[in-house]
Amino acid sequence: MCELLGMSANVPTDICFSFKGLRERGGNTGPHKDGWGIAFYQGKGVTTFKDAQASHQSEVAKLVTDYPIKSNVVVGHVRQANRGRVALENTHPFTRELWGRYWTYAHNGQLKDYKSLAQGRFKAVGTTDSESAFCFILSELAARYPDKPPARKQLFRLIKKLSDQLKQQGVFNLLLSDGEYLFCYCSTKLHWITRRAPFGTAKLSDVDVDIDFSQETTPNDVVTIVATLPLTTNEQWQAMAPGEACLFRAGEQVELL
Repeated sequence: MCELLGMSANVPTDICFSFKGLRERGGNTGPHKDGWGIAFYQGKGVTTFKDAQASHQSEVAKLVTDYPIKSNVVVGHVRQANRGRVALENTHPFTRELWGRYWTYAHNGQLKDYKSLAQGRFKAVGTTDSESAFCFILSELAARYPDKPPARKQLFRLIKKLSDQLKQQGVFNLLLSDGEYLFCYCSTKLHWITRRAPFGTAKLSDVDVDIDFSQETTPNDVVTIVATLPLTTNEQWQAMAPGEACLFRAGEQVELL
């Protein structure tokens, strides 16, 4: 299986601390050695870093760990290959344009019968079940709403319904964003935590690193982190239930259903 990392914040925020923990799981404290990637939204643009090497050994991952890229929405992933060879085109996250916005997606799990999923104009470049499922979701959205997206609730209800459908084909934990919203769907395992004032100190579970967020934030900051498994040892993370979806905007959870 793979591991996911996401962030939604109300102000541009770096994810260096959380990514430092996730990076260790890519071939050091975890078996996810088959590539990694992370996407940072800045306005309507998105910057993506990927490498087919294990993140623990990747010089590009070290750069991302040390360089404080500020973003409101982040989607990250470390891979343990089960569908598709170890290659750059098969590393997550994947990005496509729909309705004039970049959509970015990362998946944890594996699906059966994924080659039969209709992709429409969103053709997979690699050979993973994950990318095929992403193209399927976007093709369904584009088929129903070819010119512009529906209202937020209607849109994400449909994405939830499509996620439920894909869950019937195997394990389907996912993160999906258009740069404004971060959609999270749990098939088996996904956790999140929202940090706000009063901020305290957090300690990573995979490496001996801690941070005092009160020294790095303002009282108005709100930051939500989503991960397959909790990244810290001294904070209370929320475990999502199988079949549950969450939606975040500017760090806050918003109504989905």
